[in-house]
Amino acid sequence: MMKKQSLAALIALLLIPLFTVLGGVFLSLINPESAAGHPNYVRNFHLLTRLRITLFLASLAIAVLLWIVACFLVIRSKKQSYLWMPLTLLGPFGFAVLSALNDRAPAENDRYSRFLRNLNAFVRVAYELFSFGLIWVLAFQAMLIKRVLMIGFSALASGVSTNQIMNIQNASSGMWAFGEGMEVMYFVALLYMLRPLAFSIVGKRSATRPSPKPS
Repeated sequence: MMKKQSLAALIALLLIPLFTVLGGVFLSLINPESAAGHPNYVRNFHLLTRLRITLFLASLAIAVLLWIVACFLVIRSKKQSYLWMPLTLLGPFGFAVLSALNDRAPAENDRYSRFLRNLNAFVRVAYELFSFGLIWVLAFQAMLIKRVLMIGFSALASGVSTNQIMNIQNASSGMWAFGEGMEVMYFVALLYMLRPLAFSIVGKRSATRPSPKPS
């Protein structure tokens, strides 16, 4: 079982894309040009524009706040010093360091903490470097899977072929590359958060698996 702080940190991370998507929804739904033909058009246009920008920035601010809260809870769950908080500014790289910190008060059934304590310094460094590379590869693959699913969903919803959607994305490749880069970094943090849980689940299943009978 995850600690309460770790579970809360995971929930905070899972809420980040929700508020990020909401920001995009606000941008698309609130159209200042809808004030055309109404009295006080200029005034209403500026009000709608300010509302649109304000709601979008608010959603981004909440996403950033959730990121800070997630990092804070990771540090708190490990009983580490809050002097580690500046690593929050380094994004997934800082989160990787926070995730690698030793848990000073592990639970009795925490298989992952026991595993880390049994590693010597050199093996621990090698393990963290291997994990870092593997997690980035998995995060990139997760982004690619998400891209394929979103293209398929957009094609199904709009009736446009997947090739046309891909051509539209290629026309604004810089914007899409930035967005997908952010998605990869988000998946990195999420995978680091899930790493102890995945290790514990695999370890528990391995422990309960019956050993083969001698022939």
